[in-house]
Formats: sequence, C-alpha cells, structure tokens
Amino acid sequence: MPELNLPKPPKFESVEDERLHRKQRLAAAFRLFARYRFDEGIAGHITARDPELSDHFWVNPFGMYFGHIRVSDLVLVNDKGEVVEGNKQVNAAAFAIHSKIHTARPDVVAAAHAHSLYGKSWSSLGRLLDPLTQDSCAFYQDHNLFNDYTGVVLEPEEGKRLANALGPKKALILRNHGILTVGQSVDEAAWWFITMERSCQTQLMAEAVGKPVPIARDTARLTYTQVGSHYMGWFCFQPLYEMIARQQPDFLN
Repeated sequence: MPELNLPKPPKFESVEDERLHRKQRLAAAFRLFARYRFDEGIAGHITARDPELSDHFWVNPFGMYFGHIRVSDLVLVNDKGEVVEGNKQVNAAAFAIHSKIHTARPDVVAAAHAHSLYGKSWSSLGRLLDPLTQDSCAFYQDHNLFNDYTGVVLEPEEGKRLANALGPKKALILRNHGILTVGQSVDEAAWWFITMERSCQTQLMAEAVGKPVPIARDTARLTYTQVGSHYMGWFCFQPLYEMIARQQPDFLN
C-alpha cells in the first residue's frame, strides 16, 4: 500500500492565530451539534482551553441556540467562573463541569457535553458501550461510567467527581444524564461526541431487535488502535468542518 499524504493538525506562529483557530472550530462544533439536533433547550456546552491563559476557557453563551453561535458570541471564563471577555452569561453547570475537567486533565484542550437523544437514552441503562461496530471500537476500554446522578451539576465539588470518574479516558457516560467527550483539540472532542452518540443509537437499535454479536476482545483492541487515536478523532472532524463552513460561513464572524 502506498503511503497516504494525509492532512495534519495545524501549527501556529502566534498565540493569537491559535486562539482564533480554536474559536472557529468551537463555533463550527456548535453549528454541527445543532444540525444533528443535540440541543435540548438551554442544556449543553462545549469548551476550548485558551492557548495562552491555560486556566481560562471559551464556551457558548448561556441560553443561546447552538445553530446561531458565531465566533464573536463565544465567552471567555476564568478559573473562578468570571466572564473576562464577552457580554453574555455562562451556564453554571458548564463552569462546574468543564473547569474541573480542564484542571484535572492538562492534556485536554476541549470538552463536549450535551443532552443528545441517544446519549441520554443509553445513559439511563447505567452501562458502558459494547464493541458492536468498527466505529464503537473507538471507545473500547477508553470510556468510563459516572454511576451516581444527583441532579443538575452546579457545585464545583460535583464537577470534581465527574472529572475523577472520567480519569484518563476520552469519554464519560453520565448515568441518567448523557455523555461527555474530551480531546486534544476541539475537532477531536466534537467528533468523539458525534460518533459516540451514534454508537449509543446503534446499540439501542441492535438490542431492540435481538442480541448483538460483539467484536472479539483482541479484534476490538486492534480496531481501537486504528480508529480511536487522537489523530483519527481530529481527522474525522475535517470533512464536517468543511461542510458546515461552506453551508453556514456566518459562524466565522
């Protein structure tokens, strides 16, 4: 097989360029979440760590429809939950959850959480996903379960419990709540959320009509190395970014 000349994550000459890139990817991710109907009223948030102020992160304004978010609408929040750039409010749950994840995981640039239909349906079962398909193998032995729903996450201590439950993994199933994914780029975190939501849908559908045949452990481990890397998470997002940038270029404003 000839070596493929695949695209690579960008490198930046200035922190300003990197900040703009992260914000553009973040706004695009919200547009895609709206397209896939991951929105549920005012619930849901995606964050991107600021490349210069590492204890600050960019996040969506509280109560704004995902499908309307532009780069200029994003809000910068510090480690105390204070808005330091932007003129809109921030969801208290977004700060409680994401601040603790960003603190516990210096490797995490972005984290995504929304009350998507199949993610929250699957979460009610209190189970991890099985390796039923090639796509779901991206999460094989790389996601955890938070098995203790106690209501809306508003307190930092509860966010710390979620961060501890996530551990070093790429995703977390929050029982009776939904799913959460993280990544070393906005692209990666958003893609893991999209494909995890579909994996939840796939397993729900398969179990509704019969007893699915799981992929053997050794094969699942191998497939994980092929589809579950940081690079593959980033790469799989690129066609979606190009699509939404062509169809809805106003998010770049």
